[in-house]
Formats: sequence, C-alpha cells, structure tokens
Amino acid sequence: MNIPWTLKYKPKTLSEVIGNEDAKKKILQWIKEWDAKPPKKKALLIYGPPGTGKTVTVEALANDLDMELVQSNASDYRTADAVQRFAGRSSRYGTLFGKKRLILFDELDGITGSADRGGLREITKIVKETGSPIILIANDAYNPRFSTLRRSCQLIEFKKPNKRQIIKLLSKICSLEGIYAEPDALKLIAERANGDVRSAINDLQALAQGRNRLTFEDAAWLSSRDQKEVIFNTLRRIFYAGSIRGALRAVNEADVDLDMLLEWIYENIPYHIKNPKELASAMNMLSLADLYRGRIATSQNWELMRYYVDFMSAGVATSWSRKSRGWTPFRFPSRIMSMSRSKAARGMLKEIGLRIGRRCHISADRAAKDVIPFLRVIFQNNPEMGASLAKWLGLDEEMMNFIASMRNNK
Repeated sequence: MNIPWTLKYKPKTLSEVIGNEDAKKKILQWIKEWDAKPPKKKALLIYGPPGTGKTVTVEALANDLDMELVQSNASDYRTADAVQRFAGRSSRYGTLFGKKRLILFDELDGITGSADRGGLREITKIVKETGSPIILIANDAYNPRFSTLRRSCQLIEFKKPNKRQIIKLLSKICSLEGIYAEPDALKLIAERANGDVRSAINDLQALAQGRNRLTFEDAAWLSSRDQKEVIFNTLRRIFYAGSIRGALRAVNEADVDLDMLLEWIYENIPYHIKNPKELASAMNMLSLADLYRGRIATSQNWELMRYYVDFMSAGVATSWSRKSRGWTPFRFPSRIMSMSRSKAARGMLKEIGLRIGRRCHISADRAAKDVIPFLRVIFQNNPEMGASLAKWLGLDEEMMNFIASMRNNK
C-alpha cells in the first residue's frame, strides 16, 4: 500500500520539525509554565503560512511530553454546541489516567464563514475558563473575526523554513527510500515549494517514488505550482468521477493541454486501476482516444475532437469500479520527462555548437560533428588544457560538464 510521504516521514518529536526554532522554544516554555500554575494567557494562537509545521509541532510536543492530545479541526466546532462537545468537558476535567491534557483547535480559519454559529464565541469563553492548555492554529491570526479571541491568546508566528533546511529534509527522505538525488534536483524542488514543506515532500514523492535516481532534468519538468494543482485535480475528477457528465466536465473546466492530459492519464492508469480486466478496458478507451488524435492530426477534422475527449475522460472513468484500496499518488509522465531531457540536451548541444562555430568560423552542425568529440576526450583526460580551451571558446562550466559526460557515440 502506498503511504503519503508526508505521513510516512511525519515528525514524531520536536527535534525532527525543521525550522522555527525560536517559535518551538516559546511553545515549550509556555507549556512548562502550566507545571506551576496556568499562565496569564491560557491559550496559544500559532499562525503562519500552510506547510510550515504548525500542526505537526503541536503533535510532536504532546508526544515528547507524554500529554493526551485532544485534537479536532474547523468542521467539528462551527457551533457553540459542537465546541462544548469537543472541548468543554476536556478543558475542565482531568484525564482518566492522570496524564496532562493538551487541547488543539486546528484550522481556525475554516470557521470564519457564514456557517459559524457561535463557535468562535464559545471558543473564547472556554479559553478564559480552561484548566488545560489550549493551542489554536490559523494561517492568518489577524483576521478581524479573531479580534476578541486574539486578546486572550499568546501569539506565536511560524515562518517558512529556508531552502537549505528543506533540501536537507528531502535528502534524508531520499536516503531512507534508497534514491540517489542530484543536489540540483532537490534544490529546484525546494525552490518551487516556496517554504511549504508539505508541498516539497509531495513533489519529491510524485517525481521519485519507484525510482532509484532523481536527476535535475526530472525535477526541471515540474510545472508551476498552480498548473500542477490543476492537472492533479483534473486527474482526480476523471479517475474518480461519479458519472459520465462529471468526467466530461472535469476536462471542459480545466485549462490544460489535451495531449499533455492524455500522457498524464496514460502514466497513472496502471497505478490506480488494480483489476486486470478493468485496466485493459481503461487502456482500450485510451487507445481509442489516441486513435482519434491521430485522425485529427492527419485530416484536420476538428469535429472528431469530441470523441478524443469522450474516450480519454468518460471512457476511462466508466471502465473501472474505483475500489482500489489505500492512497495512490499521481506520477509525472515518464515519457514527457524523457522528451524534456532529450529536448534540453539538444538545446545544450546546439548552443555549444554555435559558440564553437563563431570562434572557429564553422557551422554549428560541423562543430558538433568534428570538434566536440575531441573536446570530450580533452575534458575527460586533461582538465587543465580543457579549461583553457573552454575559456577560449566561451564555454561555461555547465557546458564543459555536458561535453565530458557525453557518450562515445555522440
């Protein structure tokens, strides 16, 4: 069974939570004040961007201190009655076996809509009367609706971990998974995550799971975060559609390239559809879609496009029972990544040929055929001479490494 790496490598102790060292110290100091007497502010309001470790920090803290964690999210305390059922009794009475209790209100932002019927007011009341420490978590602590509650809380801000910390964590996960990852690949994933650790781990799993090597070219194929979320959401809506109309709507409402979507579906079908007969049926639908794609390309008859879309979406969605167990991540299309690497290599070779051609007054094609093979031998066997030649030809370090790593038949 596939397990999300965000759960598999979830921090169990405070020391495993990356970043926000000052914030963690303040939380630990506040919780220890309860050993003597309740502090003036009986609740913490932890806030900061998603994916920065707010919730896992509280969970790790409870684990470190062997506290009973009473935890829930916004869907469980929109009303005053719901808040009382969740935390009212817990905030006033001790635990059955004498353990200290920690109450966590997570996703506080989720109760700021019209559905909130006294929930915030009741939370504020419980915070003032509680006999157990309470921690609240929100992305934005300064939402006007939190103004009364905020006055009863000590505020602690969580900031985005830096890129170096995220890279270190990703490297550790790769090591545990038996994956060799090029440093530049992890650097790119960390940069694209923009401080969101959860998203960085999800990206790493999508790119590297089932492989033993992750290259920069693999990671470079990552689209922007918004585009990636669109394609992931479209795949979910197609694969797990409850009706033909729902599958068709998923494609019609998504701003994605249809040929790219076909590659994504083709890559991910075998991982989601476990029944061989259902898998064969879904693949047959995809092959029919590909057949219509070919007919459109040769005939330019765009009226056939509806069949292309129908088979890749509704055809696939209705081919299986959607009874696969466990969580299955979506994987980036390996064929597209291979094409991307090939395209990048051709682009690099062309640029090198152009630079050599300008210096030696020959064409780029001739430079690639007659000069680069000799440069490869020099770069591999005489680095000092190679560096001198590279400087004269205007080749940078990346170009030198590219030439040196080329195979003999190139």
